[in-house]
Amino acid sequence: MITLKDLAAAVGVSASAVSLVLNGRDTGRVNPQTAQRIREAAHDMGYIPNVLARGLKTRRTHTIGIISDGVASVPFAGRMLEGVQSAAWDAGYLAMIIDTTGRPELVEQSSKSLMQRDIEALVMAAEYHRMIEVPAIPPTIPVIVLDGVPDDPARADSVVPDEFGGAYAATSHIVGAGHRRIAFCTVAGKHYIAGQLRLDGYRQALNDGGITPDPALVIELPDFSTATVFPLVKKLLDDPGRPTAVFCFSDRIAFACYQACADLGLRVPDDLSIVGFDDQRFIADALRPGLTTVRLPHFEMGSWAAAQAFSRIQGEAGADHVAHKVTCPLVIRESVAPL
Repeated sequence: MITLKDLAAAVGVSASAVSLVLNGRDTGRVNPQTAQRIREAAHDMGYIPNVLARGLKTRRTHTIGIISDGVASVPFAGRMLEGVQSAAWDAGYLAMIIDTTGRPELVEQSSKSLMQRDIEALVMAAEYHRMIEVPAIPPTIPVIVLDGVPDDPARADSVVPDEFGGAYAATSHIVGAGHRRIAFCTVAGKHYIAGQLRLDGYRQALNDGGITPDPALVIELPDFSTATVFPLVKKLLDDPGRPTAVFCFSDRIAFACYQACADLGLRVPDDLSIVGFDDQRFIADALRPGLTTVRLPHFEMGSWAAAQAFSRIQGEAGADHVAHKVTCPLVIRESVAPL
């Protein structure tokens, strides 16, 4: 690594003169021509400031830590980390990421490792909307839960997608096309917080559209896998009283609906309208016709988490912790047609 002494030797000046110039304190203290030579030498030699050494003096490392439970190792939610890193970079911060690959026993060890590196804030990123257990962190270090709910809301800020609003928009779009028999294919399991919120949004949109929700049209699936979902949705669509439209908990379930339609000779959207949730890359935009779906605002959530962390670091946030929701926009493609 190039040091101040290396630059001083190259230019033929003292290390203190180099320090004054690179820290912007050279006016009136270092000859302008010499200062320009120092800057050019620093650029040509690839000088990089030693942030750790500077942090010892200022007690600021300009580093935030991120603990991910698998977000970094799967493509689905990776844009959350992209949002954090982009906002951190723009603010002059470094984001250090540790991915626990879904192993909860590594969270405590990871948080200790990050604290040993003097992070100024911690972001805990969840692969999907769920409850997050916040590790033992000194109260001086802000904690932001990304795509989750902290087990103790008094210890952390949080940001999640507006699951209810997204489901309401999706179902309202189908109702607006004239459909009245609208199924909701969801995933069973109380650990999926989004499941209940999206079900509530679906029901509210039906009620507001003058449609009485039919419990028989709410299909609970054991998991997301195509092998599991395909025969169940095929059975639903092969019934004479089948729905004319399906709102799916995820784009993967919607993909299985497309496959079932192909097997049954049904055309999308002429015979069945389908709406997904996620706007998952390589699914929603790759299906033909294109899948109308609700986009999870992963990048925006990550950006908000980073901005809130910086606000806490700088003492600009209020005393109460914030539970923030980000709008899930409806992405309209070609999978919905009038009844």
